[in-house]
Amino acid sequence: MLEKNIGFIGCGNMGSAMIGGIVGSGLVPADAVIASAHTSATLEKIKNQYSIRTTLDNKEVAGTADILFLAVKPYLYAEVITEIKDVVSKDAVIVAIAAGQSIEKIESCFGRPVKLVRSMPNTPAMVLEAMSALTPNANVTADELDTVISIFNSFGKCEVVPEKLMDAVTGVSGSSPAYVYMFIEAMADAAVWDGMPRAQAYKFATQSVLGAAKMVLETGKHPGELKDAVCSPGGTTIAAVAALEADNLRGTVMSAQHACTEKSKEMSK
Repeated sequence: MLEKNIGFIGCGNMGSAMIGGIVGSGLVPADAVIASAHTSATLEKIKNQYSIRTTLDNKEVAGTADILFLAVKPYLYAEVITEIKDVVSKDAVIVAIAAGQSIEKIESCFGRPVKLVRSMPNTPAMVLEAMSALTPNANVTADELDTVISIFNSFGKCEVVPEKLMDAVTGVSGSSPAYVYMFIEAMADAAVWDGMPRAQAYKFATQSVLGAAKMVLETGKHPGELKDAVCSPGGTTIAAVAALEADNLRGTVMSAQHACTEKSKEMSK
């Protein structure tokens, strides 16, 4: 068990997903986590759900945490950092999770040397299946980075990447659960069209996506090879693949993801 106080300023969808993952994994006891939010209603919900400590005071979180997560919207970063910068310990590790917030930009808001890790998690943290990327600044020691890695690994998997790849990470994992949910919804809609009850259609579509993803991860085979193995000559699957190719599925996905990456770059300026 990690002997650290973990703080969250902000506990919206992403923050609450990470809190749920951290507490659910048993990495730290619930009372070692403290979170702040803008409204009492949000805090009451998160406290009832995870039994963590809560407060409306961002400074209380910032002054308490050994590992401090900035889980507010990107446009609020400068405002929140101005509020807390004088109470954050010089030994605290700050973890930024917002898209488009560069290390340089965050450091300039603090106006002094800080230990900073830029990250990009995703909401499957809530079910311990996040995929996250981390980039530390020069002030973070190897041991401190290992601690942050252990936190992110408690609710999924993570990789350390150079900061120049963070915008690509936003496209391929940070935002991509939304694309996958749309794909599952479309598969289920088609099954309903073909006569299957709605609840059953979602179960079939969702489990199929989960199983396919595990096949890629656990076999180590190229997705194209696994796709070919399902496509019998003259069969049902190749007919579906042909229809997807005719409607430019892969090109559409690539364009959408690239648009996400470009938006992240724009937000960094």
